[in-house]
Amino acid sequence: MTLGDQLSDRVKQVPPSGIRKFFELAEEVDDVISLGVGEPDFSAPWAARTAAIDSLERGKTSYTSNRGMRELREAISERVTRYGQEYDPEDEIIVTTGASEAVDLAFRAFVDPGDVVAIPQPSYISYTPGAIFAGGEPLPVPTRAEDEFTLTPEALEAAGADEADVLVLCYPNNPTGAVMSDDELADVASFVRDHDLVVLSDEIYSDLRYEDDHASIATHPGMRERTIVFNGFSKAYAMTGLRLGYAMGPAGAIDAMNKVHQYAMLSAPTTAQYAALEALRSCDDSVDEMRREYDRRRRFVLARFEEMGLDCFEAKGAFYVFPEAPDGDDEAFAEGLLEEQNVALVPGSVFGEGGEGHLRVSYATGMRELREAMDRIEAYVSD
Repeated sequence: MTLGDQLSDRVKQVPPSGIRKFFELAEEVDDVISLGVGEPDFSAPWAARTAAIDSLERGKTSYTSNRGMRELREAISERVTRYGQEYDPEDEIIVTTGASEAVDLAFRAFVDPGDVVAIPQPSYISYTPGAIFAGGEPLPVPTRAEDEFTLTPEALEAAGADEADVLVLCYPNNPTGAVMSDDELADVASFVRDHDLVVLSDEIYSDLRYEDDHASIATHPGMRERTIVFNGFSKAYAMTGLRLGYAMGPAGAIDAMNKVHQYAMLSAPTTAQYAALEALRSCDDSVDEMRREYDRRRRFVLARFEEMGLDCFEAKGAFYVFPEAPDGDDEAFAEGLLEEQNVALVPGSVFGEGGEGHLRVSYATGMRELREAMDRIEAYVSD
């Protein structure tokens, strides 16, 4: 008997990442333009990098508090007031190794074996495996292009989410770029209260909205006490490789997450925490500049798809658009485009129910590459 024969049932349930499988194909092709990676093409702001370097030069290489540096938690607490969120840095915020760790901590802290986890789809690919690894039973809640991929009480009801224990949210959304208004969130909040759900709200793209201010379900009546909010520095601050995120919620909930965190991770990377502290203190101008550039790219890509005749709703957040694939076969389109035009997109079906027949297109790349990629896509569509 080998170790391969001893894999846990939970691990066996989870297939390899569909994104990774597709990009292994792309790696075999020369001259590829990738519009599939969900990572900023910018570097972290210089002031944040300088703070990281300075912390190393001063020998700040020890563990921090399990919950993260007090100064950083205070800065996070102050920052999120712009979204109407109020959390005590003492016991309602925890700093984690990326927002991904925060999500995993929440699954392990609040999901018991057999608990039903409602996951609106299409959605970020880690939520379903995270629920399974915690022993939960994922419940897909398909959202529709006709609703611009917003979540509605009707969709929740139709999927059977009234019997769920936990609801995962991600707005602005990966992969669709969809956002939800405060009024739309209020309707979901009413459903959540009526059916006594716990909410895990991934708001990592909160600073990347292009028309309206970010809205959080946690600010609605009766929601703060049943919601964990995730955020971090990877997307808006272009600090993906520094692996720093955070979670906010009621003190007892953060205590539970910290219990898992202190055994699994101990503390988030110290150098990254110094970079994040400086980012919050002095890098708003850099974030604004990146957001303006993303918006310029967003409008360019949407306009080109309209010219090509590819149906695509107006994504208003994150750095993705989600056009419909011609003939509805997203995998065939993505593979053909890669083979014939050397452009890599991600098939929407990778992101679950509701994603079939669509393509995730990231505009987190330079305009020169975007223009060339759009020309190649147009040539492929026109054949």
